[in-house]
Amino acid sequence: MAGTIWTIGHWTCPEEVVLETLGGAGIDELVDVRRLPGSRRSPQFDAEEMTRWLGEAGIGYRRLAELTGRRPKQRDVDPELNAGWQNTSFRNYADHTLGEEYEAGIAQLTALAAEHHVAVMCGEPMPWRCHRLLISNTLVARGWEVVHLRAGAATVEHELGAWGARPIVREDGTVIYPPEAQEES
Repeated sequence: MAGTIWTIGHWTCPEEVVLETLGGAGIDELVDVRRLPGSRRSPQFDAEEMTRWLGEAGIGYRRLAELTGRRPKQRDVDPELNAGWQNTSFRNYADHTLGEEYEAGIAQLTALAAEHHVAVMCGEPMPWRCHRLLISNTLVARGWEVVHLRAGAATVEHELGAWGARPIVREDGTVIYPPEAQEES
């Protein structure tokens, strides 16, 4: 196993709850994968604010734009490769995972995780409703353990294919979600 990477969704939690959750897992680096690194509903999760209060707690903050969500349709990807996703936003992100930008982001994330206890953060608290699901599938397919942190709830170890469209791991470690894989369920 390559190591462990954690994920967390902040939703509207107070910063103290997030710090307690991160601290309980020994996290020392938080990687923000939100498309828009801020929150009108919860201003404590604006990137500048987070940098401050995470830093005060001894946790580094960085944003990996290569892994952010809300991706447009990828015109250069065969539409059948990820057609197993019924949800357009998940299908678009699955297409994004097949590109060079995503691979560069995964390389940065795993290099950081080789040196630190890293949590990948987005706004959605439920990992099965967030693009962290697809990032987690990639990581697990490549030998990483992924643990989803949930404020006030038990952690969940990620299982490839447990949520969403059924994945197929290709020889190069990329993950696709073709319609025929869904028929095997």
